[in-house]
Amino acid sequence: MLGLLWLQVLASCLWLGHSEVVNSFTSCPQFFYAGTPPNDALNPNNPAWICQRFRNSYHYATLYDRDRRIPVYSAYKYQPGNAKKPPEWWMVEPQLIDRKSLPDMERDWILVDQQIFTLDQIKDSQAIPADYKGLKGLDRGHLSPSGHQFSKESKMASFTLTNIVPQDSSLNNGKWNTYESKTMPKMTKDCKTTYVITGAVPGNTYVSQGRVNRPSHIWSAACCLGDEEPKDAWGAIAENDRNEVEVLSLGELEERLTELYSGTVTLFNNACPRQ
Repeated sequence: MLGLLWLQVLASCLWLGHSEVVNSFTSCPQFFYAGTPPNDALNPNNPAWICQRFRNSYHYATLYDRDRRIPVYSAYKYQPGNAKKPPEWWMVEPQLIDRKSLPDMERDWILVDQQIFTLDQIKDSQAIPADYKGLKGLDRGHLSPSGHQFSKESKMASFTLTNIVPQDSSLNNGKWNTYESKTMPKMTKDCKTTYVITGAVPGNTYVSQGRVNRPSHIWSAACCLGDEEPKDAWGAIAENDRNEVEVLSLGELEERLTELYSGTVTLFNNACPRQ
């Protein structure tokens, strides 16, 4: 009896170590300052914690809203590199369908072609590339952007449906792009390490026949470290139907998010400068 119990415990530990969709970010705490994710105020009713894995490595972390089929936020280290822009292989997360499935993200058509899952099984668990085809005035907006990643593999890993939301095209190609590509390099100039959390506030409308939520706001927060301790922090927020971005203090961003989420939001466990 004890031998059987030991085997069950061992099997459970092995399974937990293999899974990339788990009940917390304990498998990939390195993408959060001091290993601490945002508090539970951002958690949706039906969440999935994803350690985004591609080619046997973790690249960032995502809290995913299964019901709305969009990410709540993605957390990563800001490490822009010179690797060439990767092919846009839009991928899905097999473990949102079956926790015992493939640990790496993969393209939906490959999963279907190899008879691992049916297309209906994938569609029931998450957004698929077809949900973003033919959308007018909306882009596939990255939360963890390819341009903030260092390696080819990390850039490729950003092209997953669990990391994107329907984002206003003028915003995505305009002021939000300016924030990502010009403002961030300037503000992180003296930072040795910068932790970033970028999220989307759920909206009241949906696209793709009601399958995918269109966020009301896109936001981002950054915590800048000098040698080892936080020295600066800031945030940005934009309404998802206007080409305007407001850059503000981390404390101001948390206050704004607290209003939008109707619960006190804490992004870096009060460890980074609020003003």
